[in-house]
Amino acid sequence: MSHIHKIVVPAALLAVSLATAAAATAAVSDEEAKQLGTTLTPFGAEKAGNKDGTIPPYAGGLTTPPAGYVNGSGTLPDPFTADKPLFTITAKNVDQYADKLSAASVALLKKYPDYRMDVYPTRRSAAFPKTVLDNTVKNATRCKTIENGLAVVPECRGGIPFPIPKNGDEVMWDHLLRYQGPHFDFRAKTYLIDSAGRMTMTDEFTAQQEWPYYMENASNPDIYYRVRSDKLMTRSVGVINTYYDYLNPVATSRRAWSYSPGQRRVRVSPDFAYDTPTDSSGGVETFDDATMFSGKLDRFDFKLVGKKEMIMPYNVYQLQLTKADELLKPNFVNPDKMRWELHRSWVVEATLKPGKRHIYSKRVFYWDEDWGGGMADLYDGSGKIWRGKYGISTPAYNIPAPVLGSSFTYDLVNGLYAFLTHTVDTGGRPVGAQRPSSYFTPDAMAGAGIR
Repeated sequence: MSHIHKIVVPAALLAVSLATAAAATAAVSDEEAKQLGTTLTPFGAEKAGNKDGTIPPYAGGLTTPPAGYVNGSGTLPDPFTADKPLFTITAKNVDQYADKLSAASVALLKKYPDYRMDVYPTRRSAAFPKTVLDNTVKNATRCKTIENGLAVVPECRGGIPFPIPKNGDEVMWDHLLRYQGPHFDFRAKTYLIDSAGRMTMTDEFTAQQEWPYYMENASNPDIYYRVRSDKLMTRSVGVINTYYDYLNPVATSRRAWSYSPGQRRVRVSPDFAYDTPTDSSGGVETFDDATMFSGKLDRFDFKLVGKKEMIMPYNVYQLQLTKADELLKPNFVNPDKMRWELHRSWVVEATLKPGKRHIYSKRVFYWDEDWGGGMADLYDGSGKIWRGKYGISTPAYNIPAPVLGSSFTYDLVNGLYAFLTHTVDTGGRPVGAQRPSSYFTPDAMAGAGIR
């Protein structure tokens, strides 16, 4: 696996950076950056535990695989099987813990009397390779946002861009550019559980994900993420989708293509963005719900509310080891397979900008300070809680990387939910091999299409 050691900025990208310098936010000072590695971790989290000891100090995360791990496997055994719940939250005691729960979690507990949240000891298991940590420290004084927060300068490379964030845009860029590993190559399934409790597999696909932002000698360093997905289900077999995301989406918006075997051609797909519903989720999610949030920041104002202790899914290895019929129960994911922990989280409130269109009027994001977990509350046009989205934390101790793999979204109004990227019976989520850049092109999609 290759990580960035030397940063080379193309002249064209440097020119863009200089031309937009007037609109750039300032990086932190050298003096402020000295907190990294002292009172703060190299990636910006508070190194110390909390006052009452329920959140421990950060000690480097989990980097040693537990017994049973097979080298090269995409399946991660649970390293914390000996842990027992500290307490359980139900509809009967939800008000006691409401200040540490997302609005969606409170709504779920009050809606379903048999729903529960087992809260376990907090394990700060997220860990990063040294090169990522080194680049994160460098990014503190070289990274800036430009285009009124909608883009970052090309000097940002190979690490969390804003380890000491000052505003909501910077925290969202920390999420978009978080380290997940340089590439994954896997097969997954997606399910919809309707209001009657019926489980339907809505999608099966192979996916190749790459983060050129974390790659040495990337062919186009302005691309920070690209993915290609090949559909496998009977009704859509042969369909191939690909898209790229850019560090400056104002200069170059998301580029997306779709190959249709029926038409035998590749088409540009501008609707792979914003609030377009995704077929694979049965319409429960939008394209910018992907990985908790995906795409351009231009439709919302992102306000950094601050940091707060929140109970969120974390170290949920059991979920990734459980087959769908045992995991996906009527109304909610099987509580026996969930693990909830208390973590300090950045809270970002996103409010729809005047004159902009989106099905959500507001979103509230909760990002773990160690970048190992995340949740989102999603509000409808009238300002009522509509959906709750949860990223499943399974830190990959084999890389190491604080991976958010699967996710699920509850529709609290219609009583259904979608579960995305389940890999239990499809070989897990292996790192895979880096693909050539040509693999992600429209020509490659057409060449691979079923005819």
